[in-house]
Amino acid sequence: MGANLSCATLCDTNGEGPSKPRLGDIPESCLALVLMHLDPPDICKLARLNRAFRGASSADFIWESKLPSNYKFICEKVLDEKTVAGLEKKDVYAMMCRPNPFDGGTKEVWLDKNTGGACFSISSKGLAITGIDDRRYWNHISTEESRFHTVAYLQQIWWFEIDGEFEFEFPKGIYSLFFRLQLGRPSKRMGRRVCNSEHIHGWDIKPVRFQLTTSDGQRAASKCYLDNPGNWVYYHVGDFVVDRPSELMKINFSMTQIDCTHTKGGLCADAAFVYPSSIGGEICKMNKLAGQH
Repeated sequence: MGANLSCATLCDTNGEGPSKPRLGDIPESCLALVLMHLDPPDICKLARLNRAFRGASSADFIWESKLPSNYKFICEKVLDEKTVAGLEKKDVYAMMCRPNPFDGGTKEVWLDKNTGGACFSISSKGLAITGIDDRRYWNHISTEESRFHTVAYLQQIWWFEIDGEFEFEFPKGIYSLFFRLQLGRPSKRMGRRVCNSEHIHGWDIKPVRFQLTTSDGQRAASKCYLDNPGNWVYYHVGDFVVDRPSELMKINFSMTQIDCTHTKGGLCADAAFVYPSSIGGEICKMNKLAGQH
């Protein structure tokens, strides 16, 4: 009788022979082991196939493997610990993929949703800008073109210098640092974007110098002329390597044009960005294709 029952479960309704296994018949534990080797977007796509894939895709060990090794430090710094403690790891991942402000809203950290790499931004208000308190030189202007909804706009100055400092427990890896800048003042007229180039001058005479140093002795430097008015450009400062993710690393960075034989102006400084080098490399490729630095 047991044999007949077993046969019945394997036969289709017409008794014509064994039925073919379906995706839904694969144990969730097996599916989860496969999903762990996929990127987050692919996991989410497969989760829509059926109930088995949906259940397997929620396994904590899958999403913990996608989180940075020091994700708990990031959570403690920018998220509410009580809220995170009650969440599944996939929800923690989703929360960390959103921009998470800290240090009074002058900085943000988020995970790249495709790779889980940690990304950071420091707003113009989180940078040390020479002359920023003198309205003859600089102004903070509101704009929808910045993730911080404000940028620093330079009308004219002799000594141009912007410095930044950032300390964090970076996940292990290689990182690229950029300044996001634009020549010209953005605004809207009749609902359309316009860029006022009235104050742009001085950037074609001498290059801007970019520098980066880290607390463990790494250094990088570059220089270039600022160009492409009316378009936001990511200017590559340099790269640094993190070997010890459980330790704080401080990075100092700057851009200067301090030749006082001429003035320069008409520049918007949005923010500094730190990206995993895989993303930074894509930004540099796009800059080259667009004929930018």
